[in-house]
Amino acid sequence: MGLDIGDVRTGVALSDPLGIIAQAHTVIDANPPQRAIDTLRKIVEDHGVTHIVAGLPLNQRGERGPQAEKVQSFVDLLKAAVPVEVSTIDERFTTAGAQRSLLQAGMRRKGRKQVIDKVAAQQILQTYLDRRKHMGASQSP
Repeated sequence: MGLDIGDVRTGVALSDPLGIIAQAHTVIDANPPQRAIDTLRKIVEDHGVTHIVAGLPLNQRGERGPQAEKVQSFVDLLKAAVPVEVSTIDERFTTAGAQRSLLQAGMRRKGRKQVIDKVAAQQILQTYLDRRKHMGASQSP
């Protein structure tokens, strides 16, 4: 499962059973945080999720700023609440990339606002899946 964690909304993406393709799933309210965690726990249970990867919004220099610290705090709460591994991945430019993809698809502004978070989560998860696949291939004999 991939997450694009925001102050207002959190985008959620899921992969296919083989862990090859990420698919946008839903957007949940980020507040209050405990309700968001409860919703994510239910998604984990309902879909047999075995790993969660959350986007960590680092700044241009690759350092953690205030928003990254907020995301990390939520990730720490989530780790304590779910029985699966939770990790983070650099998500710089993910929302901008999702915005570009939706613009190229001709989606109007109102429609983009409703799906941008789950498309960003999809890109976060796909990046993770692709890196995992590449690392596995480079370690093969």
